[in-house]
Amino acid sequence: MMTNIQIAIDGPASAGKSTIAKILAGNLKYVYVDTGAMYRTITLAAKQAGIPYEDEQDITKLLDKTDIHFEPGTPVQHVFLNGQEVTSLIRSTEVTNNVSLVSSYAAVRKSLVERQRAIANHDNVIMDGRDIGTTVLPNAQVKIFLVASVEERAQRRYRENVSKGIATDLDTLRKEIETRDYKDSHRQISPLVQAKDAILVDTTGQTIDQVVDEITKIIKNSLNF
Repeated sequence: MMTNIQIAIDGPASAGKSTIAKILAGNLKYVYVDTGAMYRTITLAAKQAGIPYEDEQDITKLLDKTDIHFEPGTPVQHVFLNGQEVTSLIRSTEVTNNVSLVSSYAAVRKSLVERQRAIANHDNVIMDGRDIGTTVLPNAQVKIFLVASVEERAQRRYRENVSKGIATDLDTLRKEIETRDYKDSHRQISPLVQAKDAILVDTTGQTIDQVVDEITKIIKNSLNF
C-alpha cells in the first residue's frame, strides 16, 4: 500500500480544478490543498492592510504576519485569514483580477510553496494550482493538466456568478479569463505550463462526473490500485 501519495492537478482559471480535486479528495479520503485559495488569501490580506497590489516589498513584509488555514465545510471548504473566515471574500472580482500579480512575487511563491510542501509531506494529498506538477510537487506520482476552452470557462464562471446573485457581463468574463491566462503563462517565476509527465485532460463539453471518472481511472492505473 503506497503512502504519502501526491496528486497534482494544474490548469488555467475556471478549468474545473478545484471542483474536481475536492470530489476526488473526498472519494479517495485524501487531504485537499487549495493552493489558489492561499494566493487569494494573501491578495485579500494586502487589500485589508491597504497595501497596493503593485507594492511587492510591503506585501512581502506581510507574509510573516499572515496565517492561513482551512477547515472542512459543506458544500465548500472554509478558508481563514488570521482567524477570520474569508471563504467568500477571496472570491471577489477585485481579488480575482489581482491575484495573478500578487502570486507572481518571488517571496509570496516561496512562502506558500513551503507551506504547501509541508502539508504534502505529512498526508496523502490532492493539490491543485498552476505550478504544482512543475514546481511545488515535481515528484508527484500523478500529474493532471486540466484544460477547457475559453468560451466554456467563461460560461462556467458566468453561471456560478449568477447563482450567487453577482451581476456579470459574459464578454467581460471572457476577456478577464484571457488576460489571466496570459499573465499566468508569461510570469517569470513558475509560469503555468504543462509538466512533461502530466496527462492532459480536456473538460470541454464534459460533465463533472465524466471528468471525475476519467481522472479516477488515470489515478488507479498510475498507482496500480
